[in-house]
Amino acid sequence: MQDQLAALLAKAAAEFPTLATRPDFEAAKARFVGPNGELTALMKQMGGVPKEQKPIVGKLVNEAKTALQAHLDAALARLEAAELAARLGPAVDPPLPSPDRGPGTFHPLTLVREEMTRILRKVGFTVVEGPEVETEYYCFDALNTPADHPARDAQDTFYLPAAARFGNVSKKTPDERYLLRTHTSSVQIRTMLKGSPPIRIVSPGRVYRRDTTDATHSANFHQLECLYVDKNVTVRDLKALLDYIFASLLGKETKTRFRPHYFGYTEPSFEVDLSATHLPKVNKPWIEIGGCGMVDPVVFQDVGYDPEVWSGYAFGMGLERLAMLLYGIDDIRYFYQNDVRFLKQFA
Repeated sequence: MQDQLAALLAKAAAEFPTLATRPDFEAAKARFVGPNGELTALMKQMGGVPKEQKPIVGKLVNEAKTALQAHLDAALARLEAAELAARLGPAVDPPLPSPDRGPGTFHPLTLVREEMTRILRKVGFTVVEGPEVETEYYCFDALNTPADHPARDAQDTFYLPAAARFGNVSKKTPDERYLLRTHTSSVQIRTMLKGSPPIRIVSPGRVYRRDTTDATHSANFHQLECLYVDKNVTVRDLKALLDYIFASLLGKETKTRFRPHYFGYTEPSFEVDLSATHLPKVNKPWIEIGGCGMVDPVVFQDVGYDPEVWSGYAFGMGLERLAMLLYGIDDIRYFYQNDVRFLKQFA
């Protein structure tokens, strides 16, 4: 049997280095160590070996089995390396320019955000940002949103565990909860608490709500909100600014109108509609684009402003909605899929 084992190993040493494909390897493996393989057949002969010789023969079989496994492992590693090299293709020379180099671009949401902030900077607004993790005070209480308001329900808002702690976001009261902000209006409260009027800010950023994702809704999206506080600010000033913004962004043909509405932190409050049938995929004469209103005196009192002296307006809108209008996009989910074919359209 020793001669048979030696011949088997010599045969394996000559055959396995020549295997070129995975099927060839599997076939050779079956011939040597499969249920009907040559080594398996030799091992079955152990039953006929005299008792006194079994330890010696068993040792020879185990050594042959280990050596044969080494041949199998080496052949498999060589084939796997060849398969990987085939998938990777030719070696890359790093100093050479990329063959598929193309023009880069910002994400369409970034393009709209930057254009909106550019438009607003021209009329004196300053960009201010705030944390995406907020407390109930900044997100609701300071904005005159009562405790039983539907927006504060766990079915609408992402609340964080009670044990969560954030060193850069302090609580006004120990019992209030942390949450993912539902709007960037919290930045307006933070700004008013830091300084005195006049204030003229724009606060763009990501917000979160428990919405079911579809073509027009997403659990996370982006808002852009503005706040202007000064003396003798009126609804006329608000309407004039919105007319200017949409004419600058969407074209001079764009018109806006107000519809009475209710928001807890503005009084009076309005929904903003715009007419922009010159844009792609706008088939309605009027479409809703955002909300606005004059800052409620209760909000001013809460941040320490005298509502008899100061007045102001606030408005907000979704950046995804603006981008969909501007570029003729009909599904909000395209913004988050990172499909290069979609993104290259804005290069």
